[in-house]
Amino acid sequence: MAIKLSKFLPQKFIKRLLIPLFLIALLIVIGENNLQATAQIPRSEIRGVWMTNNDLDIMRDRNKVQEAVTKLRQLNFNTIYPVVWNSGYVMYPSNVARNLEIQPFVFKGLEGHDILADLIDQGHSQNLLVIPWFEFGFMSPSTSELAVNKPEWFTQKRDGTDSSVGAAGEVKWLNPFHPQVQQFIIDLLVELTNKYDIDGIQFDDHTSLPREFGYDKYTVNLYKQEMQEDPPAAADDPEWVNWRANKITDFMVRLNHTIKQIKPNIIFSVSPNYHDFAYKFQLQDWLNWLRLDIIDELVVQVYRENLDSFVSKLVRAEMQEAKEKIPTAVGIMAGLRTKPVTIEQIKTQVRAAQQKDLGVAFFYYESLCNFAPEPLEKRFAGLQTLFPYPAIRSSL
Repeated sequence: MAIKLSKFLPQKFIKRLLIPLFLIALLIVIGENNLQATAQIPRSEIRGVWMTNNDLDIMRDRNKVQEAVTKLRQLNFNTIYPVVWNSGYVMYPSNVARNLEIQPFVFKGLEGHDILADLIDQGHSQNLLVIPWFEFGFMSPSTSELAVNKPEWFTQKRDGTDSSVGAAGEVKWLNPFHPQVQQFIIDLLVELTNKYDIDGIQFDDHTSLPREFGYDKYTVNLYKQEMQEDPPAAADDPEWVNWRANKITDFMVRLNHTIKQIKPNIIFSVSPNYHDFAYKFQLQDWLNWLRLDIIDELVVQVYRENLDSFVSKLVRAEMQEAKEKIPTAVGIMAGLRTKPVTIEQIKTQVRAAQQKDLGVAFFYYESLCNFAPEPLEKRFAGLQTLFPYPAIRSSL
């Protein structure tokens, strides 16, 4: 049975009450519509995946590339980082490499095609950015043709040893202070930029030098010319660290300006370790690069299993500074062939990054999508929950 308010309340009071009630109802409706609209607006964030040497079986097969690109588009990814420089070799037909007798071109597709050109075409057809990844930086295996043919291009430690051992095995380090080395890197990247319709170029943590190196004859003489003294015996001497880090920074500024003259809208991307480690141990002062405005995108590698350790790298001051200026993301380990990572760990780390307004990039495609500790159906279902809505990106 309906109850009439007029039976209990004066008419004037009812009129006064109806106006605020109407406004409250209107605000609720508007709020609900806005929430729904916000949820459907594409987010602007990096959602990338690296394609490494471990993904070459996919990259060489046009059909598998199409399947991979389609899957990434369905999962609302927007960026692919394919390797183009690894172990002293390039992954595309390079006259620069041939002129140095570094390699005959061997990284062809199964149909004899250019694997990088194919990946770019297929990526662009589904609105994904393709940013080739200059993975090994100044690092090259001691058995590479580059190391054998150009021994004078490599640096050494104070005790005369010229290699280090890490995740990539035993490697030597190109001297980043040597003008011929710098010109070689520039020539490769100018060739890459002119030859392909790339959206950017990415440099990772190996575009650097372990602080124990730099005691080769060329660098010692350069330091003596500028500082009127021998380099310090201690590799971690602050002045010696700063001098070498600044030299690498000068080269990166030159490289940026050279590439931007060819293609002003290209994305100059870096993927280093967190800054304290990168600077002190690898002479890679990427925070200075950020402040010099030569970085267009930052993807900091945070390969941690422990969530607290992972999150601690997301809230560092340099991360806050970076994301106020440029698209910023974290690199997440999706697994290795010998050490798979569960989809639950991946989801937890993605959510932690998103809560800090950071994008993500996964190392690497096969471990993300095809090598998993759980059934692939469960893996794919979990990946579908990472990005419910698209995040549109474009070149600069």
